[in-house]
Amino acid sequence: MSVTGKLDSPDEFDAFPHHQSTVLSERTLTTEEMEKLTSDRVLVSDFKQQKLETDAQKNWDLFYKRNTTNFFKDRHWTTREFDELKNCRESQGQKLVLLEAGCGVGNCIFPLLEEDLSIFIYACDFSPRAVEFVKQNALYCTERCLAFQCDLTKDDLQATIQVETVDVATLIFVLSAIHPEKMQKALEQIFKVLRPGGIVLFRDYGLYDHAMLRFKSGNKLGQNFYVRQDGTRSFFFSREYLAGLFQQAGFETLVNEYVLRETVNKKEGLCVPRVFLQSKFCKPVPSE
Repeated sequence: MSVTGKLDSPDEFDAFPHHQSTVLSERTLTTEEMEKLTSDRVLVSDFKQQKLETDAQKNWDLFYKRNTTNFFKDRHWTTREFDELKNCRESQGQKLVLLEAGCGVGNCIFPLLEEDLSIFIYACDFSPRAVEFVKQNALYCTERCLAFQCDLTKDDLQATIQVETVDVATLIFVLSAIHPEKMQKALEQIFKVLRPGGIVLFRDYGLYDHAMLRFKSGNKLGQNFYVRQDGTRSFFFSREYLAGLFQQAGFETLVNEYVLRETVNKKEGLCVPRVFLQSKFCKPVPSE
């Protein structure tokens, strides 16, 4: 599968994990990999980059039109990786209020709704088509979930969610699709609706992930930022860059680690290095 042809799913290799570890340092590149990255200096033209930004919503809508609900797997691993989804309650029996920013077609929210009956989920996405797929799911119930279209970089999240009412927000393979210059705005919006002490759970593409190394020349938009053939874009985060974004938006860093995973794709006979960044950030509680 060519990365330049279509989205490189973070779930693509997950069915056959070979080895996984969490580390604080970047993955060490081979000489060949380093040469490939350093030699790729030609950027997509400013005109085309502006068009990609203008057409960003349309390109994601077309992605969901082609793939409907079949591209990503349901993410049953979230409660295993993030215990806050079960434990971030101020009292036992309290209903947990969660925001999934960038919900896609609901691969994360529907497993959570099945596992936890004391949860209410706000689910928003850039793509109107993705939101419609969420609403058409048999598990969608307006008493437990509210799905709505929202561009976090310009729409007002508070038009739907009251200030400081969300316990946990998730950003799972979402921020990487936003232009780096607009990431700050998205985080600031989430900060406003989180209650003091609320948590953001983050997982996304890490620096030097296999997907980054598969891009061919002519797909680079900027440092660690690339475009796929379908017009969707992907950024690859370093720990330092991500921590800086969240700190500027007012968050405190709790956990910020690379997840290094050697995974096997049996169909292609490949064992490849996946690199994700898995992090937790907190909205500070004001001092008395």
